[in-house]
Amino acid sequence: MIPQGPAAVGPATTPDGAIPDSRRPLAVGAVLTAMTLVVLDAGMTNLALPTIARALGVSPAAAVLVVTAYQTALLVALLPAAAMGERFGCRRVFAAGVWLFILSSVLCTFAPSLHGLVAARALQGLGGAAILALGVPLLRFSVPPQRLGAAIGWNALTVALASSAGPGVGALILAHAHWPWLYAVNIPLGLAVLAASRQLPRTPAGSHRLDIASMALSGAMFASLFIGAQLFLARPLLAIGLAVSGLVCLGLLVRREAPKAAPLIPLDLLRQPALRLSVIASVFCFTGQAAAMVALPFYLQSVLGQSASTTGVYMTVWPLSVAVSAVAAGRLADRFPTAWLCAVGGLGLGLGLVSAALWPLGQDVRPMLLFAAACGLGFGLFQTPNNRNMFLSAPLERSAASGGLQGAARLTGQTAGAVLMTLLFTLTPIGTAPRLGLGDRRRARSPGRIGQSLEGQGSPSCNRKPRLTA
Repeated sequence: MIPQGPAAVGPATTPDGAIPDSRRPLAVGAVLTAMTLVVLDAGMTNLALPTIARALGVSPAAAVLVVTAYQTALLVALLPAAAMGERFGCRRVFAAGVWLFILSSVLCTFAPSLHGLVAARALQGLGGAAILALGVPLLRFSVPPQRLGAAIGWNALTVALASSAGPGVGALILAHAHWPWLYAVNIPLGLAVLAASRQLPRTPAGSHRLDIASMALSGAMFASLFIGAQLFLARPLLAIGLAVSGLVCLGLLVRREAPKAAPLIPLDLLRQPALRLSVIASVFCFTGQAAAMVALPFYLQSVLGQSASTTGVYMTVWPLSVAVSAVAAGRLADRFPTAWLCAVGGLGLGLGLVSAALWPLGQDVRPMLLFAAACGLGFGLFQTPNNRNMFLSAPLERSAASGGLQGAARLTGQTAGAVLMTLLFTLTPIGTAPRLGLGDRRRARSPGRIGQSLEGQGSPSCNRKPRLTA
């Protein structure tokens, strides 16, 4: 039973448990703008890595630390940020995360070296974790229960649009300014979020004490598993050792947290079949999406001989389709059973991936637009109802924990998909790996034909096996 009413949220609420209509636009806008900051920043940084490497005089492999430091900190801090949201109130911890994101953006802007930039990006990941973990829980407190599906749809729309716009916005900034401006633009937007966050609801603070030892075990577990996955191919023995260390930390953490009423790892929530199934489905769908998003560029360029600009157009169709379907899915989720919507969405994603891998494209690659659109529509139709089910399956006072769990499931799936493609690219030829990543086990075209398709592109790097780092 989900508690509703003024006592669940605070004094400034309506009878249905939401904040007043006059405050709602700014409250929702604060959450969605903060989400845009986190997602847009990541997309711009990925695009700018070659520029940053040249400006700082470091190798491309070293520059990748700018991304992995952010991702590691984000994953490590998700569950602790959710726990702090339950202990001190979601609004307070969310605002602290925004402050940290702004401060770290200033540090990124003036970073004198790679080491300084990597450290600042790690701080950004800590701030971004509070935003991602507590954003949707704050939406849950901000809107009436019957509008939660629509609110989650707005969030999915925002994330999809920011994901698709990130590379373009980054390219536009780099065309007119130096790379530090990629982080300087975060500062005014972050200050605007802080101003609007005063309209967010005051969520109840918990009485339980934070368990620092459990937070340390959680951080060590995620860091060991994440870094071990990154190093699996380059240094397998070290990777195995890190994986074992991560599993040991997981065992100790479960043993420590199992007796608690509100554990750091939300074991109490995972005991509910509906929420547990939503988490598992989320991990698998994000794994498939991440693997496909890595495989498709190589499939289009290395196998089908398309240019980088054409590939960019085809890749943009996916997140735009997610944006379109997410809003519709949010409205549908408030009216129809989420299980059916998730099933239809997952089926659409699967059919799109299988079609992209098996369809005999030949010289005409335009059907790939339809397949990418089908993937995006299916993923958007799955994601919004699934997230809604995940949050409504949790008691209102455990909304922050549910948000941390949802973020952890997403990042786990994204990491697993990228690691899977790294393994395929290492163990199979460049023409085979993308099709395997899309679900096709047939043998790829002959190397000669692949080579012919690459002639005239001026991209010799396509003939080498890429080294991916999630």
